[in-house]
Amino acid sequence: MPLIPSTYKPKRPFTNGHLNTIYAAKIRKVKGLSYHRERIDLSDGDFLDIDFSFAQSKSNSTIAIIVHGLEGHAKRPYMQGTASLLNKQGFDCASINLRGCSGEDNAKIRSYHSGASEDLSDVVNYILSKNKYKNLFLCGFSLGGNLILKYLGETRSRPNNIVAAVAVSTPVDLYDSLGALEQRKNWVYRWSFLKDLRKKYHAKLKVFPKELSKENYRKIKSLMLFDELYTAPANGFKNALDYYTKSSSRQFLPNIKIPTLIINALDDSFLNEKCYPKEEAAQSKNLFLEMPAFGGHVGFIENQAHTYCEQRTLQFFQDYLD
Repeated sequence: MPLIPSTYKPKRPFTNGHLNTIYAAKIRKVKGLSYHRERIDLSDGDFLDIDFSFAQSKSNSTIAIIVHGLEGHAKRPYMQGTASLLNKQGFDCASINLRGCSGEDNAKIRSYHSGASEDLSDVVNYILSKNKYKNLFLCGFSLGGNLILKYLGETRSRPNNIVAAVAVSTPVDLYDSLGALEQRKNWVYRWSFLKDLRKKYHAKLKVFPKELSKENYRKIKSLMLFDELYTAPANGFKNALDYYTKSSSRQFLPNIKIPTLIINALDDSFLNEKCYPKEEAAQSKNLFLEMPAFGGHVGFIENQAHTYCEQRTLQFFQDYLD
């Protein structure tokens, strides 16, 4: 598909990508959304928690599965804002808290990561087991966007009633995104992520003292070292580079068979050039790439209740409803 022109043209100060990013994450509030939590068993014996929210119609047969980003959870404003808008327009929503992200640590030594599409598959199968939903939609943010794109493009069994998908601010090339995050201008984001990830490693260390070590904990002084010393070995990868290579969704994009929209802002400081898959979109009949000049990372603030990417997600999903 040709690249999609964007209509997102924010007023100042949201033409500043960093302000857009920080305001959306730290200042924005979403009110009035109620969640019903269900815990599901995963294929490897672990668990994760799903926060459901519902449209008014009790006979609704359409649901959107929403996946958060790095160190996120279902109560992030972008998750709540998306679920709230979709609920108002007749969609039930299943907002996933990936392993260890619901406020309770998961049972296994492994945790969530950018390529854990087997967990998304388990969620999809769980929702289908309810025998209620005819139409499934997928929406992912950042890490969650990479996860849904990988799931849609890799060789695996998928139900044929997944209708469409949207991925927002997605690092489709993980190593390239790491390079962006390592830039000096991104020190505050990098520090925030690393602080939280080190806490999680320390918690795991208490439960798995034989498999993990205090020495490695002290060595974790960068995001790549976290992936080298924890993410990769805990999830069966050779090293961090092997993890980035196998988990990046860009290689799977040509195989996506349903309408899929990627919204990556050009001023997103988490993304470098390889995270804008222009060639793949141009050669695919199913892949739509929208690159607004502004938006930051999962920002897209407008002077109304819902962000541009939330409204755009609703519009894209509605275009493919029966």
